[in-house]
Amino acid sequence: MQIAKHSKAIRVQHLLGSDYTVLEFDQPAASAAQAAAAIGCSIAQIAKSLVFIDAGNNPVLVVASGANRVDETKVNDLLNSIIHRADADFVKKTTGFSIGGVPPVGHDTPPTVLLDQDLQHFTEIWAAGGTPSAVFKLTPQQLATLTGSSFADVAINE
Repeated sequence: MQIAKHSKAIRVQHLLGSDYTVLEFDQPAASAAQAAAAIGCSIAQIAKSLVFIDAGNNPVLVVASGANRVDETKVNDLLNSIIHRADADFVKKTTGFSIGGVPPVGHDTPPTVLLDQDLQHFTEIWAAGGTPSAVFKLTPQQLATLTGSSFADVAINE
C-alpha cells in the first residue's frame, strides 16, 4: 500500500484531515473480501458503504461490517421508510463516488446514515477511501463521529 494519489482518494484525505491516512493498493479491492485480503484483516473489519434510496428518493448510507448482509426490513423499521438498493448511476450522482470506492464521508448529497452495530466489536476497522483501491483505518467511534451517526442492528441474523 502507498499514500493516496488518485484525485478522489486525495479528496477524501483532505476531508478526513491529518488524523487519518488514505492508502491505495496496486490493484482494485472493490469487494470486502478483496480489501481484507490486501490489508491483512478479517472481512468483518471492512466497513463497507452501501447506498440505498428511501421512499422520498433520498440517499441512505448503511456502513456495514464486510461479513454482514443488510436486512432492509430492519433499516425500513429504523427509518420508518421503505428503502431499496441504489443503482450505480444514483450512487455516483449522490455520493460523487463509484460503487466499490464509496467512503463513509464526503458525499455530494448528504445521506441519512446508519452504522452496523457489529463494527463495534473491533478496535480498528477499514473503510473505502474514494476509489476501489483506496482505504483508510479508523476506530468504530471515529466512524460514528465522522458520520454523525450511531450504531444499530442492521444485519441479517444468520
